[in-house]
Amino acid sequence: QVDGANDFKIFRRIILPLSFPALASFAIFQFLWVWNDLLVAMVFLGTAPDKAVLTYKLNSLLGSRGGNWEILTASAFITIIVPLAVFFSLQRYFVRGLLAGSVKGG
Repeated sequence: QVDGANDFKIFRRIILPLSFPALASFAIFQFLWVWNDLLVAMVFLGTAPDKAVLTYKLNSLLGSRGGNWEILTASAFITIIVPLAVFFSLQRYFVRGLLAGSVKGG
C-alpha cells in the first residue's frame, strides 16, 4: 500500500488521471470512426428514406450529374458540427496526452 491508500484509491488518484488523455483520444477517434461509417449504416438500415443516416443523405445530394455544390457544401458543414463539438470538448485531454509523451531537448 502506498501511504495507507487502498487499491481503489490508488487507481482513482494515480492511474486514472494518467490514463485519461489516452482514453480521451481513443474516445475522439472511436466517435469519428462510428460517425463516418456510411457502409455499415447502409448495410444494416437499408436505403429506406425514413431510416437514412446523415452521411447517406449527404451522399445522395450529389446525384448522378453533379448537383448544387452550394447546398452540398452547406450540408457538409452542418454534418461536421457534431464531430467538431466532440473534438473540441476533449481537445485539452488530447493535447495533454501529446505533451506528456514529449521529451524536452537540451
